[in-house]
Formats: sequence, C-alpha cells, structure tokens
Amino acid sequence: MRWNWFASYHFFFKRIEERKQREERERLFYENGSKLVEKLIASCNAKPIPIRTFSAQQLRQATNNFSSEKLVMGFSIWYKGSLEGRFVVIKGSFVRNAKPIPIRTFSPQQLRQATNNYPSQHLGIYWYKGSLEGRIVLIKRLDNLAYIAINDLVISAQMSGHSNVLKPIGCCLHTRIPMLVFEFAANGLLADRIYVSRVTELQHEPMVWEKRLKIARQIAHTLSYFHTAFPRPVIHMGIFMHSIFLDEHDVPKLSHFHFSVSIPEGEADVDAPFRSIFCAPEFEATGKATEKADVYAFGRILLELLTGEDSLNITRFTIDKDSTLVAYLHNRAQGSCINEIMDPAILAEDGDGGASLQHQLQAVVDLGLTCTEEDPQRRPTMVDVTKQLRRIERFTQTGEELGGNLQNLKLLESVEEHASASLKRNASSDEIQAVNKASERPLEV
Repeated sequence: MRWNWFASYHFFFKRIEERKQREERERLFYENGSKLVEKLIASCNAKPIPIRTFSAQQLRQATNNFSSEKLVMGFSIWYKGSLEGRFVVIKGSFVRNAKPIPIRTFSPQQLRQATNNYPSQHLGIYWYKGSLEGRIVLIKRLDNLAYIAINDLVISAQMSGHSNVLKPIGCCLHTRIPMLVFEFAANGLLADRIYVSRVTELQHEPMVWEKRLKIARQIAHTLSYFHTAFPRPVIHMGIFMHSIFLDEHDVPKLSHFHFSVSIPEGEADVDAPFRSIFCAPEFEATGKATEKADVYAFGRILLELLTGEDSLNITRFTIDKDSTLVAYLHNRAQGSCINEIMDPAILAEDGDGGASLQHQLQAVVDLGLTCTEEDPQRRPTMVDVTKQLRRIERFTQTGEELGGNLQNLKLLESVEEHASASLKRNASSDEIQAVNKASERPLEV
C-alpha cells in the first residue's frame, strides 16, 4: 500500500516536472521566434515593418475567390484585391516545386540525437558534426547571448545565395540560446590547413600557394558582395581563419555572422554593439565601423595565408607581447627579404616558376599591408582588392606586369572619392551587377 502511494506520488511530480519543461521550451520557442521575426523584419530596411498575417478566407474574399484582375509575371500571379477598405496586390506562385531557403526548426532532442549528445570532441569552439534525416550537417551551439545566434541565422540566410557562404538549414528555438544547423563542410576549417602549428599537430598536408591565392580571391569576392550588392552594406565584423570552412573541393564557405551589422540608410558608419577578437584600429578607438573594418580583417587573413602564422599563437617570429602579427610585418616587410616571412611550405614549392612565384608573393604582401593600413582611408575597397587578386592569379599565365605597390596600380580611388562613396553609400550599378552575376556561379576566373 505504501509502495503504491509512493509510486503515485513520484509519477504525479514527474508529470508536473515534464509539464514545466514543456512549458519552458514553448516559452523559449516563442521568445526566440519573436526575436528572429523582429530581426528579419528590421533587416529589410532598418525600420520595423507591420508585416501581418491573413487567413486564406480573407484573401479569397479580397480577390473574389482569386477571380479578380490578375497579372502574370515570371513564376508568379499577382491579383488585385481589397482588404479592410484598401486596394492591395496579392502574390501567388504557380510553381509547385519552387523552393525558398528551407530554414526549418528542430527540437532539442533531434539535435542531441544528431550529435550523439554533444561529445567533448568537436570542431572549433562552437561546431558539432551531426546527422539529421540521413544528411551530414554542422550544428552550432553558442554559449553567449541569444541575440547573436539570431543575428547569425538572419545574416546567413540573407547571404546564402552566394556560393561562398555556409548555408543555414534550420535552427532550434526551444533552448535558451538558439542552436543553428548548417550545411556540412567536409574539409573542415581553413585554419587547420594554413596555420603551421595546426598543420603539424594534425599532420595535414600544407596547402599549396595556388589554392591559398584562389581562396583569398573567393573570400574577397564574397566580402565585395556584402558591401555592394544590397541597398544597405553589410559588414561581416568577424573575419578570421576559424570563420572559414572548406567543402570537399576546398571551396571556402564563410560563416560566423554573430557580429555582422548593416550600415543604416544615409549613414557613413554604424555603431557595432559587439567586438570580435580582431578589430580594426578605428573601431577599437570609436566603436564605429565601416566597410573598411572588413578590409583590415581581410588584410590580416592575407598575411596569415602568406606566413602560415596564427595571430593568436605566433611561433616562428619573435614579437613583443603587446605587438601583433600585422604590426610586426609592417615593420619587417620594409626592406627585408620576403623569404624571411613566408611560410616555409610555400617556399618549398619554388621550382621552374620561381621568379613568377616571388612576384606573386611580393604583390600579395603589398596588398595585405595596404589593407591593414592604420588609416582606413588609405585602405582599398573590397572591390579593388578582388580585382587585384584576380590580376595576381593571372600573372603566371599571362606574364602580366604586376608593378610594385598597390597604390601605383590605379586600383585605389583617391581619398576624396572614397569619402564621397562612403557618404553616398552605394556602388556603381555596373559593380553591383557584376558582383551579383558572379555570385550566381562558381568563382572560376
């Protein structure tokens, strides 16, 4: 009798606890979901837009059962209708298999099962390899603010049309910090293929220079897309080796949009609420960011690709504890032999094309140093950087003269033109069209 009473008591409180957990998951789902929707709406034009939902019956009534005046455009049908005394157009699609970006929601239990309960061995700081519905995926589990996870998802979805962005698949909003699901990148992090310390530890084959240069150009192109292809330029604000994945063909996939921000319409800069590990000097001083913050970060990536050194774990150079890899190379590259700073694995490739390789390396050093100038106005735009990297790539094939310093190549605009462009906040239509067109195909030049 006593045992039956205890079992009933235990069962009763277990049910109460389960209900509390279910209610908490539902609360978090709605709380995170509302933040996600708010961020998605705000990302349209920096202003909250009153996006409303209507029932199917309301839309049928508004269009007289979709028999009203209509216009067929592309894969859509537009109906004229009346809602709440206001004339509107209602869009319908007749393409049954048209697929938008399929951002799905998953339960905490699904993600635990997918990763075998989040083992201690994982990829990078946040990433876990998992299997969902027969598909290998990457699951991102952040330990910080919910806001940055939602920002990461929104910007990733916004940029996922570009072939060099890690594409989001879904998310779990039932946890305190939303968890994100992305496509799988089979060859892991770029850092593990470049940093001499990681290559040695993991016994990886060092990446050849030709592939490093191609990856640099592809990432430069991706940042050009962020800066020019949208009405409001998007600043990544978190570019470093660990934010770049490689797929099975070593195509780079940019991720880590936690801190990404858009420059408000009519403004020249933006107050960025979060700081990443590496910051441009002007952002460190003022807390305000422009596209030139990404240029600075990309310049540091170039210098790491050249040297094989991790800015946080420098092994080959003797650097003061208060100094940085960028500062060291700005001092060291002036008048020293380029071979002294290059990754030994790159120099080991030197064969019959030794002279052309040296010219390429020198041109990339010059570009990296220009991108990391202290004064942001002296840095090129990412469009300029992409053009120069394409020229450097073609050098060995065409014998084209690279000249010396980037500033002598007429790829930089004048300081006045840069300032004017920053204030106007729009690139030329030709540049935008070219960047958009290129983003729709693999970046082969």
